[in-house]
Parts: sequence; C-alpha cells; structure tokens
Amino acid sequence: MKQSLVLASSSPFRRMLMENAGLEFESLPATIDEREIEASLLEATPDQVALALAQAKALDVSARRPGMLVVGSDQTMSLGSRVYHKPRSKEEARENLLSLSGATHRLNSAIALASGDQIVWSHISHADLTVRELSENFVDHYLSRVGESVFGSVGGYQLEGEGIQLFSRIEGDYFTILGLPMLPLLEKLRELGVIHA
Repeated sequence: MKQSLVLASSSPFRRMLMENAGLEFESLPATIDEREIEASLLEATPDQVALALAQAKALDVSARRPGMLVVGSDQTMSLGSRVYHKPRSKEEARENLLSLSGATHRLNSAIALASGDQIVWSHISHADLTVRELSENFVDHYLSRVGESVFGSVGGYQLEGEGIQLFSRIEGDYFTILGLPMLPLLEKLRELGVIHA
C-alpha cells in the first residue's frame, strides 16, 4: 500500500503545483512560529534558514499525521547577506523593491519529507533573479496596480502576474521560484514508491 501524502502548507500556489502534477494529498498547515525559529539561527545562511523552516513544518504536521509522508517547504530570499521577509506595509515593500533595483537576488527553496518524527529527505534549489533598474516612479505605479498582493510574497512580486515587469533576467526553474521544487520532489516520491515510477 502506498504511503499517504500530506502537504504542510496552506499556500494556494504550492497546493496548485501538487494538484497539477496529479498528486493525491491532504493539505494541513504547520503551526510553528517561523520568526522564533529564525531568531534561534543567528549565524545561519539563507539556505540553512529555509531548510530549518521546511523541516520544522514537516515535523510539526507529521506529529499530527502519524504513518503519513509529510511535505514541508519554505523559501528565503537573499541579496548578499541580507535576508528579506514579506513586507508588512506599502512603505516596506517600496523600500525592498528599490533595494533590489539593478541587482541579482537569490530565492532559496527548501523542501523536506518527514515520516513520524524523522526527516527522511531534504533538498534545496536556487533561482537567481536580476531586477532591472527601477525608478521610484515605476515602483510607485507598480505598487498601486498590484495592491494587497504585494504582501503575499517575500519579494513583493508574483512572476505569473505584473511582477514579471520587474526583471531583466531569470535563472532557475519556475517551481523553485514559486517555493516548491517539484522535479526533485517527484523524483524522490518515485524512489520511495509513493507515486508510480
């Protein structure tokens, strides 16, 4: 009998990616304090933070769904040593976007599988996104057009929408950018016999 799958997330984007791939799963959000976990990782790299959060989410939900295989994922966004978080205000979103202008930032997307109280597999994928030179006028116009959606992502953009206008170059796959590296996940699920090979 195949092991049942649980997605430790309430993200509609992650759910859509798994549904579109034909996976059968339950969706149950983790109940962890992400900022508290991050605060305990003082010297951690953006990769390590993303991985720690993905593993914490998977283990949290796995404790509530014994016998199931739980997918946890998280993403950090970094520019040099600076790690970005979802903006809490339009002013913060504006400052973040202007700080990315003309620079290449990195999305660090981590994924972890948990069963019982064990992490059975984890992986990190990267995407490098170069933001074109942005004028303050353009950023103000962009923010007025995208409205509240700017608060839904760490970078203040959705590539599948008007956020694509911010960029001059993108290196990395779409799934990594959306925060759920599907190709390595599907490969591992086949290897574990959870889905057909």
